[in-house]
Amino acid sequence: MRSDMIKKGLERVPHRALLHATGLSRKDLGRPFIGVATSFTDLIPGHVGMRDLERFIERGVCYGGGAPFLFGVPGICDGIAMGHLGMCYPLALREIVADTIETVCNAHQLDGIICLTNCDKITPGMLMGVARLNIPAIIVTAGPMVSGRFNKRKLAFVHDTYEAMARAKKGDISAKELSCLEIEACPGQGSCQGLYTANTMACLTEVMGMSITGCGTALAGSAKKRRIAEASGERIVELVKKNIRPRDIITKKSLENAIVVDMALGGSSNTVLHLMSIAHEAGIDLDLKTFDKISKSVPHIAAIEPAGEHFMEDVEYAGGIPAVLKRLKSKLNNVLNADGQKTFEIADNTAIFDDQVIRPLDKAYHKQGGIAVLHGNLAPKGAVVKQSGVSAKMMKFIGRACVFNREEEAMQAIMNNKIKKGDCVVIRYEGPSGGPGMREMLAPTAAIVGLGLSDSVALVTDGRFSGGTKGPCIGHVSPEASAGGVIAVIKNGDRISIDIPNRKIEVKLSKTEIENRFKHWKPVAPKIKTGYLSRYSRMVSSADEGAVLK
Repeated sequence: MRSDMIKKGLERVPHRALLHATGLSRKDLGRPFIGVATSFTDLIPGHVGMRDLERFIERGVCYGGGAPFLFGVPGICDGIAMGHLGMCYPLALREIVADTIETVCNAHQLDGIICLTNCDKITPGMLMGVARLNIPAIIVTAGPMVSGRFNKRKLAFVHDTYEAMARAKKGDISAKELSCLEIEACPGQGSCQGLYTANTMACLTEVMGMSITGCGTALAGSAKKRRIAEASGERIVELVKKNIRPRDIITKKSLENAIVVDMALGGSSNTVLHLMSIAHEAGIDLDLKTFDKISKSVPHIAAIEPAGEHFMEDVEYAGGIPAVLKRLKSKLNNVLNADGQKTFEIADNTAIFDDQVIRPLDKAYHKQGGIAVLHGNLAPKGAVVKQSGVSAKMMKFIGRACVFNREEEAMQAIMNNKIKKGDCVVIRYEGPSGGPGMREMLAPTAAIVGLGLSDSVALVTDGRFSGGTKGPCIGHVSPEASAGGVIAVIKNGDRISIDIPNRKIEVKLSKTEIENRFKHWKPVAPKIKTGYLSRYSRMVSSADEGAVLK
């Protein structure tokens, strides 16, 4: 075993003494050492229930014959970090999580690891870490939150808080109703109820085989989730004994499966960054072209918040990810899952319980998948849009640029009714390096929707969008403004053309005019000059490369 490095031989007497000091018996030293990386925190609704799941994971590891060791991984709630300096940190946290997994597991020579996670950047960070380490690993996601309730209506976090703010500003709802929504929208533990980034990544983790079957949609706080946690603990010991490692599971084919399901469900556009970063750590070549190619061939078969009326609980009761695999079997690769099954076996041994939640391919909501990749003089290296959340009338749009160098400036303009029909809001210097941290623009996009402008106003940014975003919102513009991308020289009043069906995004300027503007251009000074974010800003790659550190 790998852990023999710290527990066998005469020269390891001091090491064994320290291990015994933790309470280990001599018998325990003969067992596989299993790390349990837990991102429990009281700060995140998706993570507050993890103490319970830790117990069941430990129990499973012990049942399997291993010795479990819990250690902590930091977590951030994107929703709480949203709209202020805090949003510079979540994407940067992804790299800290991956580094933490690598550091603890290698320093203590652990034989295998279970990662207990849930929210947006923590799950991909853990996947990056285990792909880099390549020791036996299983991911346990803590599960989606159930919907809230108000006046017999299901509530979802984004629609009934962020969008409700703008509706209250407009006078469509009362202060009393807004107060009720505030306290009822998120009724308890779990990741936010729609197909936002956390739940999208949980689903894709199961699809690519790194969670055992059923984990992705099993609801937070449920007995089913407890059983999955325990089974995962028992299974990791078996993976150690059989030496089945993440790179045996995370392959080009399994990543393609994840993209297929992502497109079919209409998941968060953040998955483009995350899947590319996981591929990078696994030594797999994955680029934006792959996402767009798959999107053109996979229909969008689910309408889940924020792009539809269904919730994650509806997906779970419709059969979960196994049912989605069954529906998409003809478009998938037959690859290995951490629980020992293969994709087609999982698909064949399940049932679909609701044809409206998981539609047949010939009755899809859209012929193409949820995400489109655009190119043009505004984004030579690509830009990303969640096309499943865009109305038909906004799939092609030409608007007047209203340019802002910071999200807060744009939000102030939107809430003060400065943005009008026909405008294209441009928010720049929010990319991976310029942000730094490539902030999510949920507040301005939700405000645009809440003010009733989503069918007449577009938003373009070198930042990114929350999985809760809907409407014609184009993010990940590459190169970003701080790197000298064309978005840096756009001026108020310039005409911006968005053509999603033909995958184009352009500013209506000649090449000569763009070159002339760059002669007078100076990049905005770094917003943060000290600490981790300053280092991150200098080291992070472009969005089209997954925003990984180099």
